[in-house]
Amino acid sequence: MTWLNIVIQGALVGGFYALFACGLSLMFGVMKVINLAHGDVAVVAGYTAVFLAPKFGVSPLWSFVVVVPVFALLGYVVQRTLIQKSIDRDPFTTLLVTFGLSVLIENLLLEVYTANGQSINIGSLIGSSFQLSSTIYISYVSLVVLGVAVAVLGALQIFLGHTKTGRLIRAVSDDREAAQLSGANYRHIFGIAAGIAFATVALAGIAYGMTTEFAPSSGVTNLIYAFEAVVVGGIGSLWGTLVGGIAIGIAQQLGEHINPEYQVLAGNLLFLVVLAVRPNGLFGKKTAPS
Repeated sequence: MTWLNIVIQGALVGGFYALFACGLSLMFGVMKVINLAHGDVAVVAGYTAVFLAPKFGVSPLWSFVVVVPVFALLGYVVQRTLIQKSIDRDPFTTLLVTFGLSVLIENLLLEVYTANGQSINIGSLIGSSFQLSSTIYISYVSLVVLGVAVAVLGALQIFLGHTKTGRLIRAVSDDREAAQLSGANYRHIFGIAAGIAFATVALAGIAYGMTTEFAPSSGVTNLIYAFEAVVVGGIGSLWGTLVGGIAIGIAQQLGEHINPEYQVLAGNLLFLVVLAVRPNGLFGKKTAPS
């Protein structure tokens, strides 16, 4: 039962990592951009749910109704006005720009909201769970987050494979020049992909705020876990991101079972092993040898 509990709790934690990593994987897969401000965007979404959504008459529990569309629009605007200019120069510039955006966001949040921890109040739901056995309890909130992660990844997979816009995103991702010659506005397509990425990370930020406290500096840790999930699963593979997130979650739970101090270390070790043995990730495309 102990091992079953480790797997179950790891999968629940991994669902959050996968939801968090979804947008990161999409932006890199489409634009080849590693957004170092990804974690900070999630924190901003959390603060938006706590402080701004109630002003529109929306309870924190349903704040995603306001926050997600706003962040989808924000993602499009940020990509077209800031990230695109760095893409047109070189990949290193995008790292510098998104790093600068991360620093700016964190310092602005510190100035406005201070370093005090915040959380999204969902009442008694935070402690609600059901008993699977005498030793295994499953949190309703964590189970919902895992379900949302699977639903979002599944919806994105269908969107990319069965809609005109989705096929354009895939075409631009595979060959930007050829897609442009066919009449596709790749900058607009990049903006749509960024909007989707920001919307999914906003969901992750709200989920994070419902399960624990967050602060202006919380984004960095979550970015690391999300990046590990993307690499373990395979860069550009959405279902691989889910598997990678769950794998990191299970590794962390196993490390915590051995020694509470090993929780983070176990996930990092799994990341390094996969990176050394299979650099393209579990489901990443193999590159042809030069």
